[in-house]
Amino acid sequence: QVQLVESGGGLVQAGESLRLSCLASGLTFSNYVMGWFRQAPGKEREFVAAISWSGGRTSYTDSVKGRFTISSAKNTVYLQMNSLKPEDTAVYICAAKNGPLLATFPGRYDYWGQGTQVTVSS
Repeated sequence: QVQLVESGGGLVQAGESLRLSCLASGLTFSNYVMGWFRQAPGKEREFVAAISWSGGRTSYTDSVKGRFTISSAKNTVYLQMNSLKPEDTAVYICAAKNGPLLATFPGRYDYWGQGTQVTVSS
């Protein structure tokens, strides 16, 4: 049984940092790509970043490049978020995709966590 459990969200001011964690279980990690998505009220789910467990290849959406960093260690995926902006406010959701190719489309991912709320005040 695959489980993805996010933590680390919260309320911060613009310019501050947060680190999100996604604890994964029930996966053969080397076969999976892990992604972070976000969803704001009334908006579609949006790709944020992805990483391959093997090789450490990464991908980011343009709006977070230079501010967010995705990484992995053991069975946990992290999203370090610096210089946060009010427009980063959303529920951040961890996802797992079977196979080696990075992907940005939510439909390509097989498993999802429940999400953690990030709120950035101006």
